[in-house]
Amino acid sequence: MPRAAKPPELLPGTLDLLVLRALQSGSMHGYGIAERLRQVSKDVLQVGESSLYPALQRLLLDGYVRAEWGVSDNNRRARYYTLTAAGRKQLAAEHEAFERMIGAIHAVLRFA
Repeated sequence: MPRAAKPPELLPGTLDLLVLRALQSGSMHGYGIAERLRQVSKDVLQVGESSLYPALQRLLLDGYVRAEWGVSDNNRRARYYTLTAAGRKQLAAEHEAFERMIGAIHAVLRFA
C-alpha cells in the first residue's frame, strides 16, 4: 500500500515572508493565516502550529506585526495579527530577495 504523499517542507527563511504576505490583506488570527496559506497554495503549503506560532512571536518581537485579542468567527477568543509599517517594508525587502534567489536557482536549473 503506497504511503500518503508528504507535503513539501517550506524553504528555510520563507515562512516569515509568507506570513507577512498573508497579513497584507488584513488582520487575521493564526488559524486564519494557516488556512489562507493552505487555500492559496491549493493545499501544498500546510503550516503547522509548531512552526506558525513561533514565527508570529518572532515577527511580533521584531515589530513587523502587532497583535490584539478579539473574537473569532466561531465565538472563541483569538489573537489577531496585523501588519505594521515596518512589516510592510520587511515584506517588500524579503519579497525582492526571494525573487532574486528564485531567479538564480532557475538560471542554474536551466544551465546545460
